[in-house]
Amino acid sequence: MDFTFDATTEELREKLLAFMDEHVYPAEPVFHEQLAERENPWTSVPVVEELKAEARKRGLWNFFLPGEHGAGLTNLQYAPLAEITGRSPSLAPTALNCAAPDTGNMEVLAMFGNEKQREQWLQPLLDGEIRSAFAMTEPDVASSDARNIATRIRRDGTDYVINGRKWYISGAMNPNCRIFIVMGKTDPDAEPHRQQSMILVPRDTPGVHIKRGMHVFGYTDGDHGGHAEVVFDNARVPADNLIAEEGSGFAIAQARLGPGRIHHCMRLIGMAERAIELMCRRATAREAFGKTLAQQGVIQEWIAEARVRVEQLRLLVLKTAWLMDTKGNKGAHTEIQAIKIATPTSVEWILDKAIQTHGAGGVSQDFPLAELWAAARMLRLADGPDEVHKRSLARRELKRYL
Repeated sequence: MDFTFDATTEELREKLLAFMDEHVYPAEPVFHEQLAERENPWTSVPVVEELKAEARKRGLWNFFLPGEHGAGLTNLQYAPLAEITGRSPSLAPTALNCAAPDTGNMEVLAMFGNEKQREQWLQPLLDGEIRSAFAMTEPDVASSDARNIATRIRRDGTDYVINGRKWYISGAMNPNCRIFIVMGKTDPDAEPHRQQSMILVPRDTPGVHIKRGMHVFGYTDGDHGGHAEVVFDNARVPADNLIAEEGSGFAIAQARLGPGRIHHCMRLIGMAERAIELMCRRATAREAFGKTLAQQGVIQEWIAEARVRVEQLRLLVLKTAWLMDTKGNKGAHTEIQAIKIATPTSVEWILDKAIQTHGAGGVSQDFPLAELWAAARMLRLADGPDEVHKRSLARRELKRYL
């Protein structure tokens, strides 16, 4: 395994770092001012669109998607770029058209969509003209076991009719969200992993009701579209909107979530690096009990431990990216689960120490730490909770001995 950045990665890193310094970091206070001023709490703000235009002009666009539809980067090439965007997660991923849930939805359409579906929905998403949502999680069942999904997708002549209730549907509150990828059951009597299907449901379909926006630790996450509770009440769409075939929903979900999990972990490392930077700056600038915080042993211990954790996580993420490139997602299954278990928890710990170093300022709106902590804590649930990944990983280990 050689994790040395190649010439393409180095060139893109240099361009991206310049973009962050020249545009993204200066835009952060403007972004929060515009968020406070907007009438609709879910709409995008002008500075985001300005950043998107600048990023595209610089060729910093669609890094996440390999092959002909995206930038053609490998996972190993994308990893250090995603880490950089993680330093400003509310702005940078969206500016580069590399923000969830659109990234996963574009991957689904690129891998499983037919030509018409790609033309109608993938291309506008690739161009950053529209947003999308992925409707999987439900409030009335334990969605950590996808076999529990209760939303019904029933064939009726040349249409499918969808009935069910979803929540924490990321991106759904954004007025520019035009399409949902909905997971539900087409055949409740089939083998458990063949009961589910995925279907495209335009947001303006009659019977699609956006009930409310969901908060995450009090944050709306409106900057990237917000999370919604959505009810599908006899929502009818053409049968051609089915993705792939009936019964393929579970397999599509696994294919979608694999890359999404590593993308989250890449960005989390960038969040941790920014937290360490803020912690060190604060520690050298503040004095307590006759010496700077940086001279206090407990602070030094936190900083050292944070650095060790980040270096460990980065190596594991890079190994996972390399395996995905060389062995495929299935060949990296163990490592994908390992990074999903380890990264959010460790980054949450680092952010907690950075908050503690900042005192009251750490939980305020004057620093990004509280919002970053909320995001890291949420990622211990998103794309499968820690406990599900631990259960699956342990079972794989035990198979060797049974």
